[in-house]
Amino acid sequence: MADSPILDSAGRPIQKVNILDEVVQASVTGVRQAWSTDSIATSIDPGRLRAILQAAAQGDARDYLTLAEEMEEKDPHYAAVLGTRKRAVSGLTIAVEAASSNPRDEEIADAVRQLVEAPQFGDMLDDLLDAIGKGYSVVEPLWEYRKGKLWPKAYKHRDPRWFQFDRETGERLQLLQLDGTLTELPPDRLLVHTPRLKSGLPIRGGVARLVAVAFMCKAFGQKDWMRFAELYGIPLRIGRYGPGAKPDDIAVLRRAVAQLAADAAAVMPDGMKIEFQEIANAAGGADLFEKLAEWLDKQISKAVLGQTMTTDDGSSQSQANVHNEVRKDILKADAKQLAATVNRDLVRVFVDLNYGSQEDYPRVVLQVTEPEDLKVLADALGPFIDRGLRVDSAAILDKFGLAAPEKGAEVLRPINDQLMPQALNHEQTCSCRGCSRQRLALNAEQLQRDELDQLADDDLSDWVPLMRPVLDPIQALADKAKDFDEFKAGLAGLLDEMDPAALIEALASASFKARALGDVRDAL
Repeated sequence: MADSPILDSAGRPIQKVNILDEVVQASVTGVRQAWSTDSIATSIDPGRLRAILQAAAQGDARDYLTLAEEMEEKDPHYAAVLGTRKRAVSGLTIAVEAASSNPRDEEIADAVRQLVEAPQFGDMLDDLLDAIGKGYSVVEPLWEYRKGKLWPKAYKHRDPRWFQFDRETGERLQLLQLDGTLTELPPDRLLVHTPRLKSGLPIRGGVARLVAVAFMCKAFGQKDWMRFAELYGIPLRIGRYGPGAKPDDIAVLRRAVAQLAADAAAVMPDGMKIEFQEIANAAGGADLFEKLAEWLDKQISKAVLGQTMTTDDGSSQSQANVHNEVRKDILKADAKQLAATVNRDLVRVFVDLNYGSQEDYPRVVLQVTEPEDLKVLADALGPFIDRGLRVDSAAILDKFGLAAPEKGAEVLRPINDQLMPQALNHEQTCSCRGCSRQRLALNAEQLQRDELDQLADDDLSDWVPLMRPVLDPIQALADKAKDFDEFKAGLAGLLDEMDPAALIEALASASFKARALGDVRDAL
């Protein structure tokens, strides 16, 4: 088939016939076998670990990658914290930003949204995040034609041991052929994630290298702990026989002592006895191994999560917030680097294959949302609303994850709103002296609050027509005066033009009403 006019990142034509073929496949023989019986962790010791890490730093990382894989399989704590860090990133909300508001760019962005909404996309992110532990991860998308476009039908995680970094720079990943030779990676066919966890060579950046020593020490400690439990987990059994015991009797006693270890039952001649003696300081030895294992787990948590509290300690909420902020920095960095890999190795290739090369491409963004303290929001919002702040109830319901009540639905109300009618009904009907005084006090308070406010509202409702006969002459003088001095000189002559009769009558009426309400309140 002729070459396509679509070019890869190196400027070479992409052959469409190869797009649907797998480029990295396992084999029954050779260096790319699906099944591997290699094991490093079972026989790890300081000398071998040093040799493995040194070889990895020099380009031969096969044993190191095997060890990193086994560490995830054999250490529950390491597997848990590493899984937490991975899923914290892959579980983020994914957004797609169009290159521009141009209809063509919006169309391309919609296609990319379909790409990231596919069920297998999340699993692909998890596979790429395997690079956090090992330093790099390779995923191959398998393409298919569907509805006139090329779409990934699956994503295959490729064994990192099938690749090596070049000897010249230590930064360019190469593919191991079946005969053991190295070739360049096929352009635009693989997703290669090499997170920058530290400066330097990518193979030295995985957290597995940082945790390897703690893993080895923990393995030694667990073996010693098991030996300790085997030796001192049960009391020492001592069989006693008399001076006249025969060899056959002694043999019977020996078998009885041995049987107690497994069956907790034994038969022996009369006159013989078995004593159980506790081992002194055995509990202290057990505490030593436990503290060692806990300390090593904390170091692993620091290396992977950047903190120890949320996985190991029961500390306070304020300390948890501080530690979560530290972890949030790691989460943001992981999300930013993973999104860069997806945009470079998947989104750009997908767009080029289906829409041709673009000047600007849509971007996939992994959104890290800042947690909001809803209690602080609720405590601060109440006083502001009481002072007249207008707030959209829909926005507040969204923040708390609540739905607006439907018409006719039963809604929750404050306890005071439920109890107040009952209390008022009792005070209105009870004839005791205490309730009568309370009733008068409530009436006086209600009268003062409601009727005075109503009086003020009534008197202020028509203040504009009342003030017009007084203010109109002043406005007319201001309109015709040439300067401030002329306006000031004309003020004295305005008194004859003003008609304050209506205003005086309204003020007198309001004063009378206020005085009457005050007298009623004083009488109560």
